[in-house]
Parts: sequence; structure tokens; C-alpha cells
Amino acid sequence: MRLEVGKIFIKDIQFGDQTKIEKGVLFVNKEELVKAIWDDEHIASVDLDIARPGESVRITPVKDVIEPRVKVEGKGGIFPGILSKVETVGEGRTYVLKGMAVVTTGKIVGFQEGIIDMTGLGAQYTPFSKTVNLVVIAEPAEGVKQHEHEKAVRFLGFKAAQYLGELARDLEAEEVNVYETKPLLEQIAQYPDLPKVGYVYMLQTQGLLHDTYVYGVDAKQIVPTILYPTEIMDGAIVSGNCVSACDKNPSYVHLNNGVIEELYAKHGKEINFLGVIITNENVYLADKERSSNWSSKLCKYLGLDAVIVSQEGFGNPDTDLIMNCKKIEDQGVKTVIVTDEYAGRDGASQSLADADPKADAVVTGGNANQYVVLPKMDRIIGHIEVVNVIAGGNEHSLREDGSIECEIQCITGATNETGFGYLTAKTY
Repeated sequence: MRLEVGKIFIKDIQFGDQTKIEKGVLFVNKEELVKAIWDDEHIASVDLDIARPGESVRITPVKDVIEPRVKVEGKGGIFPGILSKVETVGEGRTYVLKGMAVVTTGKIVGFQEGIIDMTGLGAQYTPFSKTVNLVVIAEPAEGVKQHEHEKAVRFLGFKAAQYLGELARDLEAEEVNVYETKPLLEQIAQYPDLPKVGYVYMLQTQGLLHDTYVYGVDAKQIVPTILYPTEIMDGAIVSGNCVSACDKNPSYVHLNNGVIEELYAKHGKEINFLGVIITNENVYLADKERSSNWSSKLCKYLGLDAVIVSQEGFGNPDTDLIMNCKKIEDQGVKTVIVTDEYAGRDGASQSLADADPKADAVVTGGNANQYVVLPKMDRIIGHIEVVNVIAGGNEHSLREDGSIECEIQCITGATNETGFGYLTAKTY
């Protein structure tokens, strides 16, 4: 598959009478956009706000972050199986509104939601302090169940991203990047002397608001399978989970997976990047065994020399991570694992809940238990009181002066596990 990704750079967002993109500025008619995305009885109210880099603004609790995209050539549409028809995507041309994001917030769904600070210490830990953010504030109707609340807010975010992405359809891209992965035998033959490298992409699927969707299907219902990397860039994988903020891959990160970007950058030069194996993270031991057996089998079947394995979440999924690593190594395929750590505030505790001597090459996203004090912000978008109950916080996290004491797991994207922007390891 060959995908051209065209970038339309957004430098600012402003509310106005007409929704349009003009000279790098996204103008949004607030009433028009709200009307276009809100038709769910589970949501009592929807409002919009804007958060810009450098502003004294805190967004919390953050549920998802989505980058607006539109399919301008090729089959299917963005977010297939979610908003678009279930058509295989990943080829043709897709336009992206680069430099901005849609962020969803409102009353808390579950205790594992996060914080985005647009300035100060907290801004250093999240990539979303560098994007101009259109914040969708969705408040649930009385008596709505958690899973209904989560789904309703999730779809509001996708609809907003789709609506804004459509604005780019008839524009001219300022920059175009081309990504191509050929059918397997052709791809192997193209660079026969380069090591064959793949990516095992572990998706959070433990249920109870810990869900990821592949072409609209809850990934805990699948067995490991192979995707073209470009399918992921077109929204084939989206987030639906409320796992700890630093551990979850928001939909934005699935669309901009750092491991995939780095592997493509080295493709044809240092490696032959053959594709992505997606696998899930299960609760029961038998399911963990099944999925790790399949992922290792597929690595062998593809004839890979090496893989990168990334994990989403922590604790229970550490077992899936180590099972994948060990069994893939047993197939004669070299592995590097990408994960964060929960090593205690002093950094002296065991980093992962499981381990094996064969897991001897690791890219770390850092220690999620690291303790930080986030300064007071002048403006809050959302509900500040939740910082006392979200993962990484405690009943004393919110200080009287408005500052916050918490572990960095509170911060959205703080230890992102897809190597978003910092993957440097070699696996061969």
C-alpha cells in the first residue's frame, strides 16, 4: 500500500462566524460545530474552548486527543468502522490538520484520566502542550452509566475531528510525505540485503473502560493479525480506554505512532520494514498464552530478523509484554521492548511486574511514579477537583494555592509507550 499524507499546518484556532481554514488559522463557528457533532441523549451539554501553547491553561480530566484528518483519494474514509464504512484504508492520499488537536473533557468517566498543562513543568511532559487544542467539553446526562458516558464522549471527539478534517479536502497540502509497504514477497525482494524488521503493536484491551478498537471492533475479540502500517495512519485503530493518562495511547498517538514513523524513516536504508502485527492485552492466562503464541508465530511466518514490541498500560499487561518478548526470541527473532516503568517514587522498586533474561534490550519511557509539583494555572478547562482521585493523584494532590502534587502518570502522554518522538533503539 502507498499512502500520501499531506499536511495543512494550523498555527491558531479562533471562534468566528464561519468555519474555515484561512492562512494557517482555523476559524470555528461554535454553534455550528456543536450542532453537527451532538445528537446523543447521554450527553446533557456540549461546549467548546481553545487552549494554545504557552497559555496558563490546564485541561482536566482529559479523555482522548484526536488529530483531524480527511481521506481525499483512495478507498474508505477516516475512522473506518467507527464513522466511515468498513473499508480497508491505508492507500491513496490523506490530508492532516497538523499542529492542532481535538481534546475531549468533561465530568470524569473513570479514575484513570489525565491532565494537559499548556505551560510550566507539566507542559514539558506532554506533547499536547505543543498543539493548538480545540477542547470539546461534554457533560453527561443524569444517571448515565460509565460505558455509555465513555462511548458518547469518544464519538463526539471523532465527529469533531472528522468535521474539521473535511475543511482540508479542497486545500493544497503544504508538505507531502509518502509511505509505502508492498505485498510481502515484493517487499522482501526489494531490499534483500537489509534486515527484515517488524513491529508488534500491543493494544490495551482489558475491558472495563480499557478498550481499543480496530476497524470498529473491540480488539479483545480478535487474535493477533497483520496490518499495513499505513492503515493505522488512516484511523484503523482508535482509543476507547481510560487507562492511566501516561500509559494510554490517545487516538492522536495511534494516528502518529512514533515507532512506525521511525521504522519508515529507516526503511530502505538500514532496514526492510515489513509491517505491523497487532495483538491484544488480556486478563486471563489462557488468553495471554493464545495471543503471545500467535504474535510469535506470525513473526516467524513473516521471516523477520527483528521486531520492536510496544506495550500499552502497565501491571497486568507486563505479563503479555514479557510473554511476547520471550516467545518471539525463542523463534530466533531479536526483540526490543518499549515500555514505561513503575519503579516507585525513589526509582528503586522493580520496574515491571514480570521479567525474563531474554528481555535484554529495552527502550524506557521513564518512571511513571516520578513525583512532580505542577504550578497553578490561570484558567481551568474541565473539572479541577478530579486531580485528587485520578491515577497518580491522591486526596491531597490539589493544594490550596491551586498547584498540584502528583505522579507524572497523571499527565496525558507523559511516558508514551509507542516511542512517540523519541525511539532510537536498534533491534538488529
